[in-house]
Amino acid sequence: MAIKSLGYIGVSSLQTEAWREFACNVMGLEDVSERCDAQPDEAYFKMDDHPYRLFVTPGDVETLQVCGWETNSAEGLQEVADALAHAGVDFTWGDTALISRRRVQNVLSFKDPSGNQHEAFWGVVSDFRKFNSATGVQHFVTGEQGMGHIVLPAPNFDETVAFLSDVLGFGLSDLMKLRFTPDPDEPVTRLWFMHCNQRHHSLGLFEMPMPAGCVHMMLEVNDVDEVGRCNDRRIAAEVKLTGTLGRHANDHMVSFYMRSPSGFDVEIGAEGRTVSNWSDYQVFESTVASFWGHDFSVGQED
Repeated sequence: MAIKSLGYIGVSSLQTEAWREFACNVMGLEDVSERCDAQPDEAYFKMDDHPYRLFVTPGDVETLQVCGWETNSAEGLQEVADALAHAGVDFTWGDTALISRRRVQNVLSFKDPSGNQHEAFWGVVSDFRKFNSATGVQHFVTGEQGMGHIVLPAPNFDETVAFLSDVLGFGLSDLMKLRFTPDPDEPVTRLWFMHCNQRHHSLGLFEMPMPAGCVHMMLEVNDVDEVGRCNDRRIAAEVKLTGTLGRHANDHMVSFYMRSPSGFDVEIGAEGRTVSNWSDYQVFESTVASFWGHDFSVGQED
């Protein structure tokens, strides 16, 4: 497949300063807004050798703005463009201003059938300056696995799954069928996890609309101690806990969840599962989210 990894995430927010505090002093990212020529009320955050991985721009509502998917070459990006055109999906090539803001060689924009905004790009412009965490985080797991994963709302579920798999080339990793009450007549809500590299999943699709345009994003640190230190910073900053520490059954991530300033969740984890040969992998349906922990009822508490 031409898409190799999740490259960046953009957020539209009225709370740039709250995001700056959260991203730097809780998540442990580096503020590189000045280096990225940020406009007023914009912020850019770095976590590895890419110029940035997360950016915040001013907007009228709190919502996920865009997911950026990295291809490895001009040919890879053209392959994405050709696949979109063949499927009859509208897309727009980035103009000079957008290419400059994204710090890439070229970029195109499109929406999936559920209305989520995506970009695909190639050729990151990087000065390879060392990542300098505001809180001393030494390392995030990125590289060929990309920045982490994102779970998006997909109320038009079947069409969105078909688009991501048949047009963009994502593979199915595992799936869940959820009911939120004991009522056996409650319709099943589907949650599917999809891959584009060795990371167990870079994308999740949840069969419900979400006000913040996102269910959660995940960043992976290099060990469980770093997960614990981030949770300590969350407690000190009085950021809401939305999922207790646990280990997931599908990607084996040891993680916790917290509420971002824009209303969607951020998962911080370690020890995530990778798959070196997807042709030998067996897709499965999980009936539990985790081997242990991950009590999400705390997110419903005042």
